Amino acid sequence: MANIAAPPVELIALLPALLILGAAGILLLLDLLPPRDTKEHLGAVALAGIVLALLAALWRWGAETRAFRDMVLLDNYALFFDIVICYAAAMIVLLSTDYLRRAGAESGEYYALVLFATAGMMLLASAGDLIVVFLALELMSLSLYVLAGLFKMRLASGEASMKYFLLGAFASSFLLYGIALVYGATGATNFDRIAAAVAGRPRDPMLSVGLGLLLVGFGFKISSVPFHMWAPDVYQGAPTSVTALIATGSKAGAFAALIRVLVVAVPAVRADWTALLWALAVVTMTLGNVVAIAQSNLKRMLAYSSVAHVGYMLVGLVAGGTLGAGAVLFYLLAYTFTTAGTFGVITLCERAREEAVDVADYAGLARRHPLLAATLGLFLLSLIGIPPLAGFVGKFYLFGAAVRGGHVWLAVIAVLNSAVAAYYYLRVIVYMYMREPEGMPTTYAPSFAGGLALAIALLGVVLLGVIPAPFADLAQAAVAPLLR
Repeated sequence: MANIAAPPVELIALLPALLILGAAGILLLLDLLPPRDTKEHLGAVALAGIVLALLAALWRWGAETRAFRDMVLLDNYALFFDIVICYAAAMIVLLSTDYLRRAGAESGEYYALVLFATAGMMLLASAGDLIVVFLALELMSLSLYVLAGLFKMRLASGEASMKYFLLGAFASSFLLYGIALVYGATGATNFDRIAAAVAGRPRDPMLSVGLGLLLVGFGFKISSVPFHMWAPDVYQGAPTSVTALIATGSKAGAFAALIRVLVVAVPAVRADWTALLWALAVVTMTLGNVVAIAQSNLKRMLAYSSVAHVGYMLVGLVAGGTLGAGAVLFYLLAYTFTTAGTFGVITLCERAREEAVDVADYAGLARRHPLLAATLGLFLLSLIGIPPLAGFVGKFYLFGAAVRGGHVWLAVIAVLNSAVAAYYYLRVIVYMYMREPEGMPTTYAPSFAGGLALAIALLGVVLLGVIPAPFADLAQAAVAPLLR
């Protein structure tokens, strides 16, 4: 019998994700040991694992590693997203420490699930094969489904978890069917082999349908219209720290896989998916901004805001090239700092011993807690795109790439949408500085870890706005090899 050669195993390609998974395993073991009355030490272990993964990503920068027959790729592109995702996860752990204790929902499995979700996001960024994309998406999604229902005694939390699970399973079936059709049309699931099979061939209807189904699956994960219906309920019902992870890390991971699929696997049919994404970007940013105006719940407003920001990022994909894709990476970095900080402020605000989630709850906050109000105001101004904050520079790069790519009208529509978005963001600032509270005022829940997270986020928002060039250059350098 002939010997079957086993493929070489290059675990170095999985190093950042393995460190995260190792920390999750240690957490599960430590959760069985005393002390049982507090879980702060588990949060410290989770944070240590994330920091180690971040350091590993920085250490591997510039060294490309391929493993498992090119199914997993640890290149600068994946490492850039690993850094963004590790930052988002670290922010969530810091925000969760005191927030969960106040809510009476402190548990060891929470931190383990956060790490499992983080590992799934990082594997999405490293995926070089559709099978790995599916497995990583499921690892991330299943963890987030459970985290969304962490507040077991709250009906809204259970509803959020169930809706997220049912719609997520539905979207995963579309994604899996799309993978099957792409495999049927090309005979491969590896991105490079798909690209080789598609190049120079007439258009295959099976491939077109398969690609369309893949976009449906990804559309759900990034919450683009019309696959966004889960977002408002999940953002509102899930614990705010979990909402921050869904809004930042999961979007970064899903966009990482989507960009690699479109740019590496199917560049030969770019004209088809560009036209589709053009329309999707317009509808997504417009609906997200218009519906956000009518929201009185701050978390629902931020949910529709996140939908609109997905539309802005799709503008960069339509623009294409190193400028367009690099602008998306930079925008995701800026958006992660800004959105994590915004939700971080919400975790620190209470009214009548309940979480302050209505816009009216923030009336008069500037008089009682001026520093907290100023911090939230800066995050909201960054989301609008006011200079010299990170949001302005991110939009400048995105819309500039669209203009250079010949999509002038798309850039004009995006700018008009940004003007519309200013209304509902500024409304919160008006409440903080120009309105008096009705009834019991909102109070600040002291938290050293939460304050540290807000300080880091604020520093990132200002730094990316004032000195954007080095980070933008890194983003373009990370995405450039994909476009060869």
